[in-house]
Amino acid sequence: MPTSPTPPAAVPPTVWLARGRHTGGRAEETLRRALLRLKESRDIDDFLEVPATDTTDDRVFESRTRVAGEVTVRARLSLAPGTAEGRDWILVAEAERPWEQGWPSPAGMFWQPEQDTEWHRDASTGLRPGEINPLPEDDKAVRRLLRDCARDPWHVHVVVHEAMTTDERGRVPLAHWLPPGLRHRVVEHRATPQQFRVANWALREHGVQVPRGGAVVLPGAPVREGYDADAFAVRAVFLDGTEPAGLVDAVNRFDALPRTLPDGAREALTALREDWHLLTLAEELERERALVAMYAEALEAMTKSRDLYREAAERAHEALAAYQDAALASPSTGKPPSPRTAPSSPLQHLTRTLERLKGGAAKPRRPGEPAPEREPSTSDL
Repeated sequence: MPTSPTPPAAVPPTVWLARGRHTGGRAEETLRRALLRLKESRDIDDFLEVPATDTTDDRVFESRTRVAGEVTVRARLSLAPGTAEGRDWILVAEAERPWEQGWPSPAGMFWQPEQDTEWHRDASTGLRPGEINPLPEDDKAVRRLLRDCARDPWHVHVVVHEAMTTDERGRVPLAHWLPPGLRHRVVEHRATPQQFRVANWALREHGVQVPRGGAVVLPGAPVREGYDADAFAVRAVFLDGTEPAGLVDAVNRFDALPRTLPDGAREALTALREDWHLLTLAEELERERALVAMYAEALEAMTKSRDLYREAAERAHEALAAYQDAALASPSTGKPPSPRTAPSSPLQHLTRTLERLKGGAAKPRRPGEPAPEREPSTSDL
């Protein structure tokens, strides 16, 4: 009987996720230097580097800090082995209460954005989140790019159309106006005034359109529950250096929609929760107590299972003894089976024949007893 597929898990409200690619060299040294600097300045409580194991080649860095004065945030960054394109990384952080986008970005606990410009590129498109990314000049390239971006579940993709060629004031990235928790997760695409038709031609297959001189937030894949194309399209975005309040509001509302865990995020979140190494003394004590409780529960279950098995065995023996006693006490109602006669041997057959011959032999005549008649033979004829 076929089983129904398991529904995808939703991102918990306490979790912050990010993925990227470091295209420069010495990514591990960059991470160690940034974490050490933050620990020395007490911006983070502590950090730990977990070496690669026999089951994975990823280098893992753990960091713990506190936000809003008392909320503990644990973060785990997994750095994959290097390739020709760079080194992919996945960052997952979890707080003690639902995440607020006004809190510092967990990416700032690991990288140094002001010193390392190669730490954050989109692994699938090579674009830079938090910066302005002009659309390609080729029409087919625009379609391919926006198709890949529409399938990206890790980032929030926004397409902005310039009503006219912007000056320096209009080159301020959207991330400048976003809360810290969103700045490293938003990819801004800019379409020139001449690319209005091309952009909408490429977006048509995704069911959205960008207004002239406005912007639209792409629905993502899978489309988030509660997404409506008109609700996340902004009619006018003034690129004059002022805050695009309508677009900022649309991005914040989109990020608040429920979403499912992207590929790779489930494993990263499980590792954060179950394979965490950076423990405080209180956490180590709590873990040991949990292990003791788990072992005690398992021992109790084994003891109960043993007692139940012993009780069942005793009952089985009692039932068997009662059955045997009842069988001996009740009279037999049937006749015992008669013994089967063994087949006669040739010697027995010869003995019986001799006994018949012996019994049939002529006895001596008594006086006056007539002789027995005999059958005539051929000589008498």
